[in-house]
Amino acid sequence: MGLSISVQSITKEFKGDGFKTLALDHVSADFQEGEFISIVGTSGSGKSTLLSIIGTLDSPTDGKLLFNGKDAQHLSPKQLSDFRFEHIGFIFQQFHLLPTLTALENVMSPLFARKVPYNKKQRAEEVLTKVGLIDKSSSLPSQLSGGQQQRVAIARALIHEPNWLLADEPTGNLDTENSEIIFDLLSSLNEEKGCGVIFVTHDPVLAQKTGRMIKMKDGRILTDWKDDTL
Repeated sequence: MGLSISVQSITKEFKGDGFKTLALDHVSADFQEGEFISIVGTSGSGKSTLLSIIGTLDSPTDGKLLFNGKDAQHLSPKQLSDFRFEHIGFIFQQFHLLPTLTALENVMSPLFARKVPYNKKQRAEEVLTKVGLIDKSSSLPSQLSGGQQQRVAIARALIHEPNWLLADEPTGNLDTENSEIIFDLLSSLNEEKGCGVIFVTHDPVLAQKTGRMIKMKDGRILTDWKDDTL
């Protein structure tokens, strides 16, 4: 089943001792199944906050988040957790690999507490092969380069074949060569598997290669450009 996402007039405020920050200011956008979208903007523009809300890791102060037209606010915490597991894979700038687990075990880690209708080890080997690291299955994170660790993190996000990959600055800690490798990998996954990708980045060169680019500033969407030739 496909998964469309809609954010409707989303506002997000962060409050502390005597201060209030408006991170998102009435943001609205629709994301269709299979799209490859980049979100760009300076630090503090709201792009990572928007991604966290889309991925249900955070909730809006006001506005609605809809999945296939259904309001996410009606889901219980357990239902949200199950929803994320079934439909969304996360990739972050920090790789968040468990240092005492091998690459294969890190890829399998989202499945440790889950019952699934497939062989967990076999699926993990399949996705490690897809990201070109099956030969590093037994390696610990400390034995891998930054680019290799990020590919393991992508394999972990793919383990349950999500509808969407939400990537928050996945090339932020990588050099130009490895950034291109990671971007090309996400692009091929989008094309071959039909997996939607929302790619938050500071890199305008990579952002312009996606089929749609959203530019944000001060918690608002400035432009939402789509290449209709793709």
